[in-house]
Amino acid sequence: MLLLAGTLRAATVPGFVRAVAVFSFAVALSAQPARCGLQRRLPLSNLSANCWSHLHPVNMLNSYNVKLYHSKALTSPYPGSHVERSQVPEDKVGWLIEWKDYNPVEYTAVSVLAGPNWADPQINAKGFSPKFNERDGEVERKSLNGLYVIENGRPRNPVGRTGLTGRGLLGRWGPNHAADPVVTRWKRDRSGNKIAHPVTGKNILQFVAIKRRDCGEWAIPGGMVDPGEKISATLKREFEEEALNSLQKSPEEKAELEKQLHKLFSQEHFVVYRGYVDDPRNTDNAWMETEAVNYHDETGETMDNLPLEAGDDAGKVKWVDISEKLKLYASHSYFIKLVAEKQGAHWSEDPVSECRE
Repeated sequence: MLLLAGTLRAATVPGFVRAVAVFSFAVALSAQPARCGLQRRLPLSNLSANCWSHLHPVNMLNSYNVKLYHSKALTSPYPGSHVERSQVPEDKVGWLIEWKDYNPVEYTAVSVLAGPNWADPQINAKGFSPKFNERDGEVERKSLNGLYVIENGRPRNPVGRTGLTGRGLLGRWGPNHAADPVVTRWKRDRSGNKIAHPVTGKNILQFVAIKRRDCGEWAIPGGMVDPGEKISATLKREFEEEALNSLQKSPEEKAELEKQLHKLFSQEHFVVYRGYVDDPRNTDNAWMETEAVNYHDETGETMDNLPLEAGDDAGKVKWVDISEKLKLYASHSYFIKLVAEKQGAHWSEDPVSECRE
């Protein structure tokens, strides 16, 4: 798989994310510190520096060139359609590789072209003059990965070619910002004691997972950041809508949910990841970026009082045991792995599995 380099400022990359900036199952990692006074700087867990170096072949402590990957962003057919991407060989993903015969398919979904309030107009529409790489009114067009190139009036995917131009299912030209709340608790027996894994002896961590309606895959509940909305508000709102079905609750019920969740979402938490996501919806001109944040209910008391109920984009919702066997949507498995490491929870029965390519 081709490795591409993107430059990050040294002052904007937190220590832990620097160490985990690249991972092998095809997601582009880059990061900046969350603008939140409660963020914790993350240690390297129990893995040695040599192990991390083996996993992520970039010395992030001395170099801020982050290697980026495409995998899911090259798959066909494009989600929700029969559109096939133009095939992009691994050695021609990067824009720095000359490819005069590159002829990507142009596709923007009808639902996007219909002009909903969450979508931009077409790039040549009258009166549409987006301020790329800037805060454009209420729309955030800055990337978490730094500056991106504008070519022929269109933003260029910072990771490379995808075989598809236009916006596909994404509303914004350039970065489309999302937020993923990772809500966790310890698995406990009926007596309230933590349950340890029989092989590793580490306590088993659980997280709230939803089954997406669009593709049927299990995922972290999350969604798009509304114009002008703070990330913290998005994280809480998406969890309420997808995992607690708040949109169908009465005003009184919703107020009670808000009261219960305030304790969880206002406590100390940590940012798992901020940056580009290898997503099947990405195109040459539009791509997903996210901020994944872990909210941990140490005692379990808060979430015990909140019955899970699928809503909005979720078909199902449940507590899921965390382990390396998880198969989740997009890059979510990796985010969950980082959470398990941070909490010192069980992940793999093989103690050296993290050090394998």
